[in-house]
Amino acid sequence: MLAQINSVRGAIFVLALALLFSGCTPAGPRALLKGKKYLDRGDIADAVTQLKRATTLLSTNANAWNYYGVALQHDGQADEAATAYQNAIRLDHDLVEVHYNLGILWLEQNRPDAAKAELTTYTLRRPNDAAGWLKLGFAQLKAGESLPAEGSFSAVHSLKTDDAEAYNGLGLARLQEGKLRDAAEFFAAAVQSRADFAPALLNLATVNEQYLHDHRAALANYQAYLALNPRPANYNDVKAIVASLMQSDAATTIVAPAVIRTSAPPSETKPKITLVTAPHPAPPVHIETPDTYVTHVPPRTNSGATSAPAPTVATVPSQTVQVQPEPTIVSSPKTNPPSRPTVVAVRTPATNRVATTTEPLEVPMPEEQPKTGFWHRMFGYQKPSTNTPANSAKRYHEDTITPIPSPTEEMAGTKAEEKPPEPKPEPAPAIPRYNYSSPQKPAVGDRRTAEGAFTKARLAEQDENWTDAEQWYQTAADTDPSWFEAQYNTGVIAHRLRNYSVALPRYELALAIQPESVDARYNFALALKASGYPLDSADELKKILAANPDEVRSHLALANLCAQSLHDVPQAREHYLKVLDLQPDNPQAADIRFWLSANAK
Repeated sequence: MLAQINSVRGAIFVLALALLFSGCTPAGPRALLKGKKYLDRGDIADAVTQLKRATTLLSTNANAWNYYGVALQHDGQADEAATAYQNAIRLDHDLVEVHYNLGILWLEQNRPDAAKAELTTYTLRRPNDAAGWLKLGFAQLKAGESLPAEGSFSAVHSLKTDDAEAYNGLGLARLQEGKLRDAAEFFAAAVQSRADFAPALLNLATVNEQYLHDHRAALANYQAYLALNPRPANYNDVKAIVASLMQSDAATTIVAPAVIRTSAPPSETKPKITLVTAPHPAPPVHIETPDTYVTHVPPRTNSGATSAPAPTVATVPSQTVQVQPEPTIVSSPKTNPPSRPTVVAVRTPATNRVATTTEPLEVPMPEEQPKTGFWHRMFGYQKPSTNTPANSAKRYHEDTITPIPSPTEEMAGTKAEEKPPEPKPEPAPAIPRYNYSSPQKPAVGDRRTAEGAFTKARLAEQDENWTDAEQWYQTAADTDPSWFEAQYNTGVIAHRLRNYSVALPRYELALAIQPESVDARYNFALALKASGYPLDSADELKKILAANPDEVRSHLALANLCAQSLHDVPQAREHYLKVLDLQPDNPQAADIRFWLSANAK
């Protein structure tokens, strides 16, 4: 089923369909609309055919590539679907639903690290979508990261209190940590939340039987599982286990399904049931207008966990989830009913690879409007993202680009021979340089206390209380100076507030912890330029490009910096040309070409 769309897009889409049926639609948009129609009604083969044609005719349209990837994923063509999604991301990195779809595909292909990266990108941009946190939690479980998985499942509960799948995920996480009774309690909470939730029933029965050796409780849970309608696929295997348990002395009395008892004497060895995650695939994702999210949310460290038999996490189906409009951001995590286990309050685990950035150093050139034809606006032109959260503080405004020199004008009424002698040019003022503190990698502090301050900072940020968010992030960073996300987010919020005396040293500390972080160095460069240190800003951008020569935003930022602040036209030309080479349809491509024509060699 196609995703819901806002009223403006809805009106355009209805008009597009009307034109389709009237025979006026160009070939590319017509193929895209037909492909979406076939995909919506489950005609996958025809959808693949039409969307392949759409991507041929609309090769720079990220939406078409995303739909094509969904169709290929439905068709079981995993490699081709991954290529289609990656093409969509290359064309529009801010089309966040593509990251979700690719994350689910990697999860299905048993590539949890790749899945984590994509799903973390999605949750950073869609922090109020419980489905993203849920899938991220299962990716972290498959990667053996139980504590970060707990944070993700807890984020689900802060948005959606009684979610059985999240309780089931928390049970699996606790089982990985060796906390067997905690695991059983979370599985029981999932059953209490949804009595017919098959994975939790089976997991609760398995833990009671195989780990806690409570055969009475296990038998009750197995019987409840067998009573489900429709009949489970492994019905016969579970029925054999039930028959074996009923013959043991420990199972003479049957008790309620959710009861957890003390350990009974172990019985003979029986076939083991694999622990499962979720029973149903999710419907496919389509397109909604993306927004952005600023700060980076950390993984929790896994310390002091005891080993336990590792549960097998079932493969996540290939279908992907339809994104609904975001619910209202909550100001504080919801609390669970007293009968439920306590849910960890720490939120969004993430990796450095997908940390989001603040506003890019993109300065508008002389106005040149893109093509304004109806079909071009609808399918061809990709609106540039602003990298600014909705209703957030105003983005950082950069200076306009260096204007094109105008011809020298003679002074009116002055004869050439009467011109006064030109004064000797004064030496250009020295460009100030930043005094780097060059800190060493900080020592580890009190992470547990820091996490409390970090959570308060996140809540203040969601409420757009930027001053409090900055103070709480600073508290978290000072309490545990080795925590990258705390240092990085302090820099981002201070940057937003133009508090560069705080932002610059915090970015330096973040880079001392993770010197390879492209986002931290990029933001550091932006803050240096805004603080009046263009040479140092250029140096930081060059460091990024030395390790990442295809980093388009850094080429664009460096080109703008050379053009407007350093007046280095050859360097500006070099990097503007690189932007056009890497991304010919860059939102500023027309302005770049205009500048290049005016500053020809």
